[in-house]
Amino acid sequence: MQSQTVKIQNQTFVLHYSGAIFWKERSILLISDVHLGKVAHFRKYGAAIPAQATLENFSHLDEVLAFFKPEQLFFLGDLFHSYLNKEWHLFESWVIRNALPMTLIAGNHDIISPLKFEQLNIKVVHEVCLEGFLLTHHPEERSGFFNFSGHIHPAIRLKGKGKQSLRLACFFKREHQLILPAFGAFTGSHVLKPKRTDQIYAITKNEVILVSA
Repeated sequence: MQSQTVKIQNQTFVLHYSGAIFWKERSILLISDVHLGKVAHFRKYGAAIPAQATLENFSHLDEVLAFFKPEQLFFLGDLFHSYLNKEWHLFESWVIRNALPMTLIAGNHDIISPLKFEQLNIKVVHEVCLEGFLLTHHPEERSGFFNFSGHIHPAIRLKGKGKQSLRLACFFKREHQLILPAFGAFTGSHVLKPKRTDQIYAITKNEVILVSA
């Protein structure tokens, strides 16, 4: 199964194995923590990362846009890893090629001037409140809202009877909050310990799996 569908406040959200979420009624795609420019950043300082990896994030973005065909795209922070580098030019070309309204909810890594994004007609904001939903980069709890966020790069560790262990990125859902996994390649992850009431949707290379707490 490529995806899982969840109902939240009478709205339909599709969790995709890429780490993206599609809000069906509003035709909005949510993506968090792409960290564009990270590959170029580490290659600059001698890390042995293949140059082809630079294109991997753009390939994944193209794939998920083609799958859902959204009318709007919201990045939930950390779109770029650090300062401007050659990946910015690839991003400019990608934005021009995919002409749809885009909004960046600025994260702690988004240190590039908002003017650069605005030149590409990308809005840069601190948060978005929409129909009882709060879109942020850092997870937040706010009365009256269900929060979608990123930042944590959540993962779950699964253990087998033979002491096997498997670590998978995941969507981490609580009563009033859902934390998206990092969309970008080479981003790392942080294992969270779910409570009994939490819902964990682990992602593999081509599917989303509901894992009980």
